[in-house]
Amino acid sequence: MTIKIHARLKSRKVMILCSIIIGMLILITLLAPWLAPHDPTLVNLAHKLKPPSWEYPLGTDHLGRCTLSRLLYAARMSLGYATLIFISALTIGLVVGTLSGYKGGWVDQLLMRICDGIMAFPSLLLVLGLVGIFGHGLKQVILALIFVQWVYYARIIRGMVLSLREQTYIAAARISGSSQWTIIRKHIIPNVLPPLAVMGALEMGWAIMDISAMSFLGLGVQPPTPEWGAMIHEGKSYIRSHPELMIYPGLMIMLVVVTFNLFGEALSERYGVKRNS
Repeated sequence: MTIKIHARLKSRKVMILCSIIIGMLILITLLAPWLAPHDPTLVNLAHKLKPPSWEYPLGTDHLGRCTLSRLLYAARMSLGYATLIFISALTIGLVVGTLSGYKGGWVDQLLMRICDGIMAFPSLLLVLGLVGIFGHGLKQVILALIFVQWVYYARIIRGMVLSLREQTYIAAARISGSSQWTIIRKHIIPNVLPPLAVMGALEMGWAIMDISAMSFLGLGVQPPTPEWGAMIHEGKSYIRSHPELMIYPGLMIMLVVVTFNLFGEALSERYGVKRNS
């Protein structure tokens, strides 16, 4: 009992700390225009690769742009588009997974075979293939990541719905004359929300890493737009002389990913949700 109480207190502290960090990151994305000391895209070769100073708190990059300003604006790109990918993929997965799990029969077979066909390919390989077909750019990367991610949510949600539809309160709702839509809206979806919250926290970190990876490869966010992965790509030519150009955005990616993962783990412990491997 003492161990369980200690674990819950530790989980609560982790959740509070992660919530504070996530809240600060959200504030940064909203207040970036006021927090950034300079225009993040303004090129000034006279200030190329300057060390930290009062004017440039984190120094400048190879084009004389303020590193701090670019980090702050990059947070808007990374967090904003990661949220868009997660919400879009989860919405599609929720619709498909709920329909498949609740209806069953040929509907379930058809939708799951589509999911199996998409999951037969390695996700990164499929994303690269789709971007190669439709062209480079942030829009294409976002659509490709949504296309790849929704199938995982659909299969997980389908499994939860299959379990929920056999519960006695669902049978009671059917007997009372409730429509299928009413049962799904009032009894199915509210019971899958806690696992979805855990999934959201865990997958946000992966979405940010995916966007950064695509931008690092030159397939996502294009210069001069600031984005953490793109900043690492631009700084790799100066890894020996000015490694901070890669270290700063790398640390931001690590902070965000670790924070969301710890937050998701704390949520899973609090709500008793088992993390899917």
